[in-house]
Amino acid sequence: QVQLVESGGGSVQAGGSLRLSCVASGFTDGDIPYSGYSMGWVRQAPGKEREGVAGVYSVASTMYADSVKGRFTISRDNAKSLLYLQMDNLKPEDSAMYYCAAMRLSLPPRSWLLLPEKYTSWGQGTQVTVSS
Repeated sequence: QVQLVESGGGSVQAGGSLRLSCVASGFTDGDIPYSGYSMGWVRQAPGKEREGVAGVYSVASTMYADSVKGRFTISRDNAKSLLYLQMDNLKPEDSAMYYCAAMRLSLPPRSWLLLPEKYTSWGQGTQVTVSS
């Protein structure tokens, strides 16, 4: 069972930056390693649906929601089982709980990277609050 733990959330003013991190564990011998998973960041604001923010294939090809394109950067370190989300030029509408998520597919259809329902393992979330 894959475990995911996020960190790096906090409160910033509009225009500021935050870097979220997620460490993955629970990969056993004979099972698919971290590098074989597609990974993503999903956010949920109070009273709103979950929204796929960014996703990355096992081989580092990425996809972003239009709302964050050009401001957020997703990356991964397969050697350390880490996932990152660099968030720049933050806006109040980016305020949400951010979740790290894993999909047990190395090369799913590209659109799946932004579909929360396609992810099978989730972290506990880290809160991001952006004030105007």
